[in-house]
Amino acid sequence: MIRSINVFLQEKRIGQISLLYGENTLFVFEDDYIEDLSRSTLSQSFISKTGQLITQVRPTRTRLYPFFSNLLPEGHLREYLAVKNQVNPQREFALIEALGEDLPGAVVIRPAMAEPYPHELKTTLKKIPPEKRPYRFSLAGIQLKFSALLKRKGGLTIPASGIGGTWIVKLPSANFFQVPENEYAMLTLAKQVGIEVPECRLISLEEIEGLPDLGPLQGHLALAVKRFDRGPNQTRIHMEDFAQVYGIYPEQKYDKVSYTNIANMIWTLCGEKGLTEYIRRLVFSILIGNGDMHLKNWSFLYPDRRTPLLSPAYDLLSTVPYIPGDNLALTLVKTKQMHLCNEQVFNALAEKAKLPKHLVLNTMKQTVEATRQNWPQIKQNADLDQRILSSIDEHMSFIPL
Repeated sequence: MIRSINVFLQEKRIGQISLLYGENTLFVFEDDYIEDLSRSTLSQSFISKTGQLITQVRPTRTRLYPFFSNLLPEGHLREYLAVKNQVNPQREFALIEALGEDLPGAVVIRPAMAEPYPHELKTTLKKIPPEKRPYRFSLAGIQLKFSALLKRKGGLTIPASGIGGTWIVKLPSANFFQVPENEYAMLTLAKQVGIEVPECRLISLEEIEGLPDLGPLQGHLALAVKRFDRGPNQTRIHMEDFAQVYGIYPEQKYDKVSYTNIANMIWTLCGEKGLTEYIRRLVFSILIGNGDMHLKNWSFLYPDRRTPLLSPAYDLLSTVPYIPGDNLALTLVKTKQMHLCNEQVFNALAEKAKLPKHLVLNTMKQTVEATRQNWPQIKQNADLDQRILSSIDEHMSFIPL
């Protein structure tokens, strides 16, 4: 028996995913979406080099097509949610069917035979006891993170059903010390440098209501980050990460694509403003020792539903305190070693990606100066262990920029 689920974008049905015999899945666009010349953009991976919509999609076995696979959580969060929803974590069709009402961006997945509108869905959920409601929390990524609602009196609450939420709560790591505090300090520094970042705050775990038992964690603080894919009154702003942009699976987020490839795409689609922001973030990540800026940590937003803009920066974490000598997540002009990233490397980046050299080099120099100037003050105010601070200081001193 063939099972199907409908794919909605901005509350308009645009396609259907079917589970075929032999665990094969197939995504097909609706004719109305194909014929609509003013259609909302689903993904750059569905747009050809000539700007045409790619409608021929091959079936995939067990897995969903990469764009949809990347909407699902990874790692421990995936396993946790699969158990809560009583599905096999490797069966992506069943998993997205369970999590489909609160995916990143503006995509919603609903059963083909029952297509409730949001108000009808909320009415239905109210009739279901909280302990029997589906757990969603389907934010992509491997770190434990949940979608939460900010309470009027402060603090955060995790929706019992997992639906909704305008903040992301990123919990302490089970293995590494002060990860939320580290990321908060780096986001604060990034803002001082001129990088666009979302609103964020540190919050005690005691202030979070409805948090499931996740075992021992390294710390008592979580990082709350305001979601930039949600607007006023729970409106959805579409987004896609660069694994989706390039049509590759989450486990390939460290492969296949280089920082040069990304630079060229951003320059082509987002122009000078986007490229400037990209170079700024890339230089900043090298300076702070962030070895985790893989494809899923870069995203496009579609505020007007069609045109891509570089999203605010996220997951800006100094990884060198936890992984001494950590390398870049992706290749930057034939190297992943941060201590080899100098002006010549960025000059070569401009040449290879066909970028305006003066813009790249000027942005690089301005970012280096701003980061080095602002770090002492941020360091002084950050409640970080001295070992973490010393590790960042040592790393920054070795970067030849």
